[in-house]
Amino acid sequence: QVQLVESGGGLVQAGGSLRLSCAASGRTFSSYTMAWFRQAPGKERELVTAISWGGANTYYVDSVKGRFTISRDNAKNTVYLQMKSLKPEDTAVYYCAAKNTRVTFINPRWEYDYWGQGTQVTVSS
Repeated sequence: QVQLVESGGGLVQAGGSLRLSCAASGRTFSSYTMAWFRQAPGKERELVTAISWGGANTYYVDSVKGRFTISRDNAKNTVYLQMKSLKPEDTAVYYCAAKNTRVTFINPRWEYDYWGQGTQVTVSS
């Protein structure tokens, strides 16, 4: 069982930056592919970015490429999402998710095993 706790959300002006953190419990964090999803009001949840268990591979949805960076620190059981040049359309609840897999590639269609409670990110224009 893995518990995920997100932090770092908040209100920021367009063009600003935020860094989200997701702290995971459990001893096998390094065995999990980690991801950030988001869900805006009235929209479906979408995969924003993911990082393989060792950090070698990442995936980004086109709308955040060049602006968002995912990273992980397996020693701290934490995954990060650095968000820059934020836009109003980035406003959403951001969720951290974990998938128990040691494969190094990332399939954007994967289902994830564990989820955090979410953190709100609001970007004002």
